Amino acid sequence: MLAQLVVSGIAQGVLYALVALSMTMLYRATTVVNFGHGDLVMGGAFAVYVFVVYLRLPYLAGALIALAVLFGVGVAIHQGLMRRIMTGPHLAIAMMALAVGYALRGGARMLWGREVLPFPRIFPDRAWAIGDVVVTSDNVIVSGTVLGLMAVLVVLFNVTRIGRLLQAVFQSQRGAALIGLNVDGVHRLVWGAAAALAALGGVLLAPITLLYPDMGVWVLVRGFAAMTLGGFGSLPGAVLGGLILGVMELVLGAYLSTAFIDISAYVIVIAVLLLRPDGLFGRQVVVRV
Repeated sequence: MLAQLVVSGIAQGVLYALVALSMTMLYRATTVVNFGHGDLVMGGAFAVYVFVVYLRLPYLAGALIALAVLFGVGVAIHQGLMRRIMTGPHLAIAMMALAVGYALRGGARMLWGREVLPFPRIFPDRAWAIGDVVVTSDNVIVSGTVLGLMAVLVVLFNVTRIGRLLQAVFQSQRGAALIGLNVDGVHRLVWGAAAALAALGGVLLAPITLLYPDMGVWVLVRGFAAMTLGGFGSLPGAVLGGLILGVMELVLGAYLSTAFIDISAYVIVIAVLLLRPDGLFGRQVVVRV
């Protein structure tokens, strides 16, 4: 039973890791923790639902269009809202992020109410037994996508010229501007990319769960917990944090109490902030929330 719980927890944790990855990418480039990020995940899920169910596009085409739409939303959020207050107090940034999230959630409620929407089956309905452990095609597809994305982002940030430019902006926005870097352009691009990655989380979630306007709340809590555990700014840490959280939820929920499925994320955030504020792989930096 324990082995199956661990495998199922890892499969669940990779989704948390994907959300944490997109939040970490935004943080590494802008030092902003976006507390409206979960609603961007919800937006991606509903966007692919519209394209696939209403417009009857193939899932892959609908997914790509959804990513493009949310990229545009991310750019618009930066250009129309965040750019104006980036030099302001941290509280203003936090409130704006929350307001954007609530606006997206409110828009979804206006269109769908509180209805819970099923998504048509997309991934192959297959399973493989390895001893007493069962692995489904959903597990393989989602896990493979997230791990592949993590590898791409690690290479992007640590090997490529673009990654070095992003790190220069992260270390000192004023210094980056003084050497000629377009800091505003970098922030615009990263806000769009982070929103697209959030949409990818929604695109992967949609075929394996039910859709509802408030789904971004639990997504945000778990993504933030994974990011906190792994360490702010650490891409591998975000993935490891998501995996640990997924396994912790199921194992503690099975052996101690099902209440841990809902509260594990909060327990992790409290424990990390008290015992190891930098997380497993984080570095101590000034955070703009």
